[in-house]
Amino acid sequence: MKHRNASLRRRNLAEAGTAYGFLSLWLIGLFTFTVWPFSHSIYLAFTNYSFDPTYEYVGFQNFFRVFTDGLSLKSMNVTARFAIFSVPLRLAVALFVAVLLNKGIRGLGVYRTIYYIPSLVGSGVAVAIMWRRIFGRRGLFNNIIALFGVQGQDWIANPDTARLMLVLLSAWQFGSAMLIFLAALKQVPQEMYESAEIDGAGVVRQFFRITVPLISPVIFFNLTMNIINAFRVFTQAKIITNGGPMNETMFMVLNIYNQAFRFGNMGYAAALSWTLLLIIGAFTAVNFVASRYWVYYETRLK
Repeated sequence: MKHRNASLRRRNLAEAGTAYGFLSLWLIGLFTFTVWPFSHSIYLAFTNYSFDPTYEYVGFQNFFRVFTDGLSLKSMNVTARFAIFSVPLRLAVALFVAVLLNKGIRGLGVYRTIYYIPSLVGSGVAVAIMWRRIFGRRGLFNNIIALFGVQGQDWIANPDTARLMLVLLSAWQFGSAMLIFLAALKQVPQEMYESAEIDGAGVVRQFFRITVPLISPVIFFNLTMNIINAFRVFTQAKIITNGGPMNETMFMVLNIYNQAFRFGNMGYAAALSWTLLLIIGAFTAVNFVASRYWVYYETRLK
């Protein structure tokens, strides 16, 4: 019996060793590129580190600076306003297209692919350059409106329209949310629509009384993920506007990048990063609390 237990223990240890061996590369990557930078940034946020060999502890000075620096406050305002306008527009377009594709049209797979492609390449540098050229002074958009006698402008360089161009780009990348909405719509029982139609409910009433409540968990998921992504916008602003004009597209992540790698204020950039994390966490927490009043799960519908 003792021999059997010892053999079993050796076998379990061998299996555990094999498992950790396969996991070793992932664990090395996790601690090297996630855990260590994450924890080290906390320390840097309380220092005046600027790529110098020597730096000192400054306490909460960097965090106080976050809420007194005009540029940082501007970047918070710009990011929040971008999220307020871009997230609802993107979700509305995604849900509208998903509802259309849910009608059982021919070639559904082709349409899914076409609408999803912008989400695959929309955050890339090439698409950002394309977007900048489309809405430049000599871009495609001005050429089109010129056919109708409308005088164009440099939409990217105009402080009144620069952020709007980025909002439109965000809305153009609705493919991921659309596919998730479409999957949710496929799960709505058709019998409910048939019963509502017999009772005299129109299409609009069916949408708001049946569709929206039944897919509200998916709406909540898309809303949460898109809010987080809206606060993490970087590539589009960096390539298309570089934060201009007049800092109207100076998003928080772009400001963090500039502070760290243009101005060398790595400690201050770390404090900005943690401030951004807290802001995203606060918005997410509010979203979860508010979801109790408008998200309906199966157990609550019964």
